[in-house]
Amino acid sequence: MTAHAPLIPPGPVDLAALRTDRTAGVEGGKEAGKQALADLGPELSDLQERLFAEGRKGSPRRLLLVLQGMDTSGKGGILRHTVGLVDPQGVRITSFKAPTEEERAHDFLWRIRKALPGPGLIGVFDRSHYEDVLVPRVHGLVDQAEIERRYEAINDFERGLVAEGTTVLKCLLHISPGEQRKRLLARLDQPSKHWKYNPHDVDERARWADYRRAYEAAIEHTGTEVAPWHLVPSDAKWYRNLAIGQLLLETLRGLDLRWPTADFDVAAERARLLHEDLEDPQDQAS
Repeated sequence: MTAHAPLIPPGPVDLAALRTDRTAGVEGGKEAGKQALADLGPELSDLQERLFAEGRKGSPRRLLLVLQGMDTSGKGGILRHTVGLVDPQGVRITSFKAPTEEERAHDFLWRIRKALPGPGLIGVFDRSHYEDVLVPRVHGLVDQAEIERRYEAINDFERGLVAEGTTVLKCLLHISPGEQRKRLLARLDQPSKHWKYNPHDVDERARWADYRRAYEAAIEHTGTEVAPWHLVPSDAKWYRNLAIGQLLLETLRGLDLRWPTADFDVAAERARLLHEDLEDPQDQAS
């Protein structure tokens, strides 16, 4: 079974024409999809540990997963259910909120650079530098010339990351307005979810068409050969999680990760341990 997160091809993008509820490739529906994701866990964990081990031994390689989407599209769910399959010590997660006063005093990429994963790590951006070409465009906070400057700055930034050993996975979590309304209502129906509800999200819903156009422009201008965009149908949560899991797995497989070779004499160290003269109090007690 394969859930798809296809590449968005270069050129003009029409998100309204792309399905948000696609679940093709997975027979058996939700339960089968959830089991398929769980089945990815052992290999994902093994490959992530190899990446981590390489980083500890000097490899510059790392992976950056960028999650972008409208509110309720599922960034948090992916962190829990998909990224949660690997060892947390090998993951760096950053959730980008509205810029602080300090961050606004710098170029928009300043805070992004500070959050990049180190060698051997999987970094995850819950929102990202793309907020700085989406929100300002929708709300008219900067002019079009500045938006276009930022597109170019992003492309230069991502090319530099790739040249330095970072694999960049950019994922658009594609959700329908109807599904978003359903999820927002579900938060209101459960007192335990009220903390997740923000009335401002309803205000932003009124700008849905503006955000769609902003996303289309951002994808068209920043979908490059070294850092393309993947479309993740996200109305079905289980399918979204599985699609991201399979994308991560395929990417890590493609890195041809190897366990670092020992930089010491294995046989000599084994002999030292077997012949050490160190008393164990528990051995004496038995």
